[in-house]
Amino acid sequence: MVNKIIVISINTFFISIGRHMCFTSIKKQQHLRNAGLFLIASMIVWLILSVILPATAIAANKVLSFERAIKQAQEYDPWLKGNKHKQNALIALSRAVDTLPDPKMSLGMANLPTNGFDFSQEAMTQFKVGMTQIFPRGDTRAIKNKQLKLQSQAYPFLRLDRRAKVAVTVGSLWLDAYRIKQSIALIEKNRSLFEQLVDVTQASYASALGKTRQQDIVRAQLELTRLDDRIDQLAQQKNHFEGQLFQWLTSYLVDDNTANGLSAFPLDNINLGEKLIGIDLQQPALVYATKLQKADHLALYFEQHPAVMAINKKIQATRKGINLAQQKYQPEWGVNASYGYRDDTPLGNSRADFMSFGITFDLPLFTEHRQDQEVKSAIAETEAMKTEKTLLIRQLLGAYSSGRGRLVRLNSREILYRNKLLPQTHDRAEAALTSYTNDYGEFSEVVYARIAVLNAEIDQLTIEIEQQKIILELNYLFVGNLARVHRNNHNNGTSK
Repeated sequence: MVNKIIVISINTFFISIGRHMCFTSIKKQQHLRNAGLFLIASMIVWLILSVILPATAIAANKVLSFERAIKQAQEYDPWLKGNKHKQNALIALSRAVDTLPDPKMSLGMANLPTNGFDFSQEAMTQFKVGMTQIFPRGDTRAIKNKQLKLQSQAYPFLRLDRRAKVAVTVGSLWLDAYRIKQSIALIEKNRSLFEQLVDVTQASYASALGKTRQQDIVRAQLELTRLDDRIDQLAQQKNHFEGQLFQWLTSYLVDDNTANGLSAFPLDNINLGEKLIGIDLQQPALVYATKLQKADHLALYFEQHPAVMAINKKIQATRKGINLAQQKYQPEWGVNASYGYRDDTPLGNSRADFMSFGITFDLPLFTEHRQDQEVKSAIAETEAMKTEKTLLIRQLLGAYSSGRGRLVRLNSREILYRNKLLPQTHDRAEAALTSYTNDYGEFSEVVYARIAVLNAEIDQLTIEIEQQKIILELNYLFVGNLARVHRNNHNNGTSK
C-alpha cells in the first residue's frame, strides 16, 4: 500500500512538472532550462524511490517467527563460544601433560680454593656442567592425558544441552510475547463492540425509547476505560517479554565486529507474525500412554540426555583420577649426568677431566598419610559425581511427570473450551443482547456477557500457549533420544 502511494505521488509530480513546462516554455532557452530542471528532479525522485521502496520491502520481511527466534538465539549465544574455548583449552593441556618435563641444566665451580681462588692451584678444582631429566611416576603422563581428553569430551554434550535449554527459554519468551499480542488484539476487537454498544445506548437514552438509563451509559463507558487499562497492563507485560527476548537476539560482543552486532529487530514492537505454528511432541506415544511408565524404564530414555552424557564423561574422568592417585605408590625416577673440566697444573701438565652419571628416585614408604588418603579422595570424588548423575535423572523424571500431567489437563481444558464453554458464552452474550434490545433484559447482563466472552477467548488463547510451552519442556527432556536417532540415521546412510 505504501509503495502504491509513493508511485502515485511520483506520477502526479511528473505530470505537474510536464504541464508547467508546456505552458511556460515560450522561449527556447527557457525550455532548455526547464528540461534540465525536469531531468534533475527525475534523478532525485528516482534516487528517493530506489531507497524508500527497498527499505519498506525489507521492513515488511522482518518477521520474527518462532523458528527464526530460536535459531538466531542459538547462533548468537556467547556461552556456546566460551564453552568451545574451554574444550580447546583442555585438549591443548592434554597434549602438554603427555610430554616429559623439561631437563634441568646446572653450571658450577667445584672445590675452588679460598686462599687464592686460583682455578689451576688444586687438582680437584673443576668447572662442572650437568643435566638432569625427571621421569614421572608410572603411567602418570598417559593417565593424565586420557583424563583431560575425557573431560574435554563432556563439552560437546554441554553445548547440546545448552542449545536445547536456549530453545526452551527463547521459545517460551516468544510464546508469551505472542500471547500478549493476541490478547491485546482480542481486547481491541471487543473494545470496538463496546464502543458500538455505547453509541446504541446513548441513542436509546436520547430518544427516550425503551428503558435505557443514564447509569447504563456510565457503565458502558466504565467498561471501555477498564479495557483501556487492561491494554496498558498487557502492553507493559509485552515490553517485559520483548526486552528479555531481545537479549537473546543480539550478536553484540559475540563477534569481533561489534559495529554490526546489533539485532536486526527493534528493541520493542517486534513483529511476531500472525500465525502460531504448533510444536510437534517428540515422544507422543510415551507421553500420552494411558499407564504411566516405571521409573527404570523412563531412566533409559534420560540416559541419552546430553546433560547426563556430560556427567558420564565426568565420571569416567574422575575414575582416571583414581588410577592417577594409585601411581603415587611408584617411585619418581631421575637421571643426571655431569662433566667436570679441570685446568692444567701450574707446571703445565695436563689434568684429566671428570665425567659423572647417576640416578635418583624417591621411596614411597610412608603411604598411610599421603598416598592412601589421595586414593580415598579420588574414590570419594567419583562417588560424588555418580550422585550428581542420580540427582539429575531424578530431576528429569520429576519434570517429565509434571509436564505430562499438566499437558493432559490442558488438553482436556482446551476441548472443554472449544466444544462447550466458548459456544455457551457466545450464546449467553447473544441472548443477553437480544433481551436488552427487546426491552426485557438488563444492560448489566449484556456487559457481563461480553466481558465473559472476552475472558473466555483470552483463557483459550492462554491454554493454547501453555500447551506449546509444556511441549517445549517435554521435548527438552527427550532431546538426547532425538540426537541419537539422527546419529543412527546418519550412520546407516554412511554404511549404505
